[in-house]
Amino acid sequence: MPDRKCRQTRDCKPDTETKYRSALELYAATDLSYVEICRQCGVSLGGFTRYICIYHRHLMLKRNGIKCSQEEADSIKISQRGQRPETHAKYKEAIAACDSMEYIECNVSQIAREFGLDGTNLARQLRTHYPDVLEFRERERQRLGLNDNLPRGTRPRCKEKYAEAVELLRADRYITVQDAAVRCDVSYTGLKQHLVFYHKELVENRIKIRKEAVSRKRKGEITGRGTVHAPSPATVEKYAEAVRLYSTTPMSASQIAKLTGVSRKRFHEYLHTWHKDLVYKRKGISYEEDKPVDWSSVRRYNPATAAKYADAIARLKEGGLTTAKVAAEFGLHPECFRQYLKEHEPELHASLGRKKRRTAK
Repeated sequence: MPDRKCRQTRDCKPDTETKYRSALELYAATDLSYVEICRQCGVSLGGFTRYICIYHRHLMLKRNGIKCSQEEADSIKISQRGQRPETHAKYKEAIAACDSMEYIECNVSQIAREFGLDGTNLARQLRTHYPDVLEFRERERQRLGLNDNLPRGTRPRCKEKYAEAVELLRADRYITVQDAAVRCDVSYTGLKQHLVFYHKELVENRIKIRKEAVSRKRKGEITGRGTVHAPSPATVEKYAEAVRLYSTTPMSASQIAKLTGVSRKRFHEYLHTWHKDLVYKRKGISYEEDKPVDWSSVRRYNPATAAKYADAIARLKEGGLTTAKVAAEFGLHPECFRQYLKEHEPELHASLGRKKRRTAK
């Protein structure tokens, strides 16, 4: 791995270092958020966060509780899920107090007031990121006989309110939390918080399913974003008539696009993305999803050509006539007809050759 210092010297322009110098000093010396630092120093949020991520990643890791050298920073990744660095810095002392026997007689709200925080927000941080601390407090307070007369666990009215949405999410892995909230007429943020607090296994299972689906795009199946890999209803409606003609007529994709008034290029892309089975069928090959096809070995011809020669081939198979006579009967060019037979009806073409040789004898 290249030396980080060398990378800084080589890649970062002097003007850029000068621009962010005061912001970098605040970032390294304080727990201020990116937004507050950028506001004070008059620099853009996007530019400063990128500058930190590329040239001072070790400082960003330090804010996340990961101490490392500049050389090691490149190989360490931070999970996208979890507390933001500024949130961790804000609540870390109060959370440490919650995890200490020194404050065991105080409830969470009292600890929050001690550190100048909101009790509800501190409780939310504990439930979301430090459930083991809450378990420790409950266990020790029961052992010591301490009771604050506060209800524990899911409130009955909340459990009843979100029950339908939770069951919907358990039964259908394709539905999003937002869609479930709309369908069940409940608050999206409320449902999201309810799941994080009281149905962690459901949240973790849905995250696992989406991680497994990353970079895997199969029609009708879930993607890493939690959506179904399928065209939008508007797109389906736009190309519906063109797809019908493509599947029921020998017309080429270009002819169909011109007839239906859609873009030839877009229609071609739509077919190869969402209707590969029809494309493969036209080429005379079996369709298997995710199975690569060597298109160089596939015969290329317009299906309209097959329709053009179909009646002539049937007449030729009946026997009694030569290729030239059948071509003349149907108004075809004899050499083009022979070439088509050679490529697409090799057995019939070979049998006609044998008949010709026997006749010559």
